[in-house]
Amino acid sequence: MIKKEREQVLARHLRRKGESIREIATHLKVSKGSVSLWVRDVKLTGPQRRFLAHKPFLREVITKRVITRVRNEQERRRLIIESHKKDIEKIQISLNGLLIVGTCLYWAEGGKADSNRIFRFSNSDPEMIRVMMAFIRNVCRIPENKIKGHIHLHPHLNKRVALKYWSGVSDIPISQFHKTSSPKNRSSKNTRDTLPYGTFDIGIYSTDLYLKMLGWIEVVRDKILKEHSI
Repeated sequence: MIKKEREQVLARHLRRKGESIREIATHLKVSKGSVSLWVRDVKLTGPQRRFLAHKPFLREVITKRVITRVRNEQERRRLIIESHKKDIEKIQISLNGLLIVGTCLYWAEGGKADSNRIFRFSNSDPEMIRVMMAFIRNVCRIPENKIKGHIHLHPHLNKRVALKYWSGVSDIPISQFHKTSSPKNRSSKNTRDTLPYGTFDIGIYSTDLYLKMLGWIEVVRDKILKEHSI
C-alpha cells in the first residue's frame, strides 16, 4: 500500500472515531482539503457531531482555566514572597555584610581551580552579577581597568546584543571584554532560548585576589560551623 492510500485509510479510521477534519489533517500532516475529500462519505453519529460542534468551546474553556490557575498561583506565590521580605527589609547591609555575601557567592559560583589561580565568577543571573560587581568594587577595591568580561553564548544567538546587555549589567566597558565564546556542539542545536544573553564571566587576573577569596571562604565557613553548627 502506497503512502497516500495509507493516509486515506487512516483518515477514514480517525473520522469514524469522531475526530475533526482539522485534527486529522494535523495528525497526518496533510491539507484539510485532502482530508475532507477522503472522508466525505463517512457518516458521524449524532453524539459525535454534537461533540465536534462543542469541542472548540471546550478547548477554549480548558485553556482559560489553565491560564487562570497559573495566574492565581503566581499571585499566591508573590503574596508569600512579599510577606517574607518584611522579615529582613529593615536590615542594613554594611561593607562587612557585603563582604560575607560576596564571599559566599564566590564560594558557590566562583572559580577555585589551582591550575588557573585567577578570580573568576560565572553566572547567568544579571542581579547576581550586579551584586558581585558591588563586592568587587566596594570591598575588594579592584581598579576598573583590571576587571574583564567574558560571555559564553550559543552560536545561533546575537553576540552584539549580548555584549551590550552584559556591559550594561556589569558596567564593564565592551573594550574590556574577551572574545565571546560560542562553542558549536550538539547540545546547542535546536535549544530553547532560555538564556538569550548567555552566561557571563567576571575575570580578574590576580593571584593575590584569588588566594584572598580562598582565605575568606575558609574563615566564613569555619565561623558558621563553629557558631551555628547543630
